[in-house]
Amino acid sequence: MASSSHHQFDSEFVATLRAVLDEAVKRISEENRTPATKAKMAERIVRRAAAGVTDAGELISEAVEEGRVPAA
Repeated sequence: MASSSHHQFDSEFVATLRAVLDEAVKRISEENRTPATKAKMAERIVRRAAAGVTDAGELISEAVEEGRVPAA
């Protein structure tokens, strides 16, 4: 059973996460820049941020890793 926890981020942190996603998307192949892949990348960013990762560079790297394989 998957556990679910809800995290609330302030608007400034949400803006940072959005910027992280935008930067990560720029770093993947153009053919992978689909809405589904972008959503998959955003999900990874939010999960890692919820786990306490706040370093933008680390979040970008993880999102880029996620975006290397396009969403099905």
